[in-house]
Amino acid sequence: MKFRALVAMMLLAGCATTPRQEKLTDRQIAMVMRVVNIAEIRESEIARDKSGNTAVREFAQMLINEHEAQNNKTESELSRRDINSEDTMLSRQLDATSGAAADRLRGLTGAALDRAFADRQTDAHQSALSLIDSTLAPQARKKIVQEQLAALRKMLETHLTRAKQLRSSLPQ
Repeated sequence: MKFRALVAMMLLAGCATTPRQEKLTDRQIAMVMRVVNIAEIRESEIARDKSGNTAVREFAQMLINEHEAQNNKTESELSRRDINSEDTMLSRQLDATSGAAADRLRGLTGAALDRAFADRQTDAHQSALSLIDSTLAPQARKKIVQEQLAALRKMLETHLTRAKQLRSSLPQ
């Protein structure tokens, strides 16, 4: 009897800690898009300000410009249709991950900073594309949210290609 109770408790504990996929609303998807853009801006500002490498600084500035423009356009389009952002565990997790990445970047200098930034941008853009394809796009209901996701996805693909090119040009 004690064994069954122990097994039942372990199974319940496992279920409680197993992450489940959140079902997202358009408002929650809007917040995830916002966080993706803000995270890219935050991390890129560090690289732009700290790097001594012209290519890294130019890439970082391009990311800042394009993610700011994308975020402003998305916010404007969604606001016009009364789709305000709503926070979720996913958006908070993405923000925390970016915050930790930004902290790591702040602690680096020189070639180590450049490589870490290029690696982070590659990983972040791949992750964002995967998130859009697997979760956000399938759950988006309103056409405007779908359109903004498509625009963000297209930009992220371009940035991923550039991040990979930058990384391959940096010394090991």
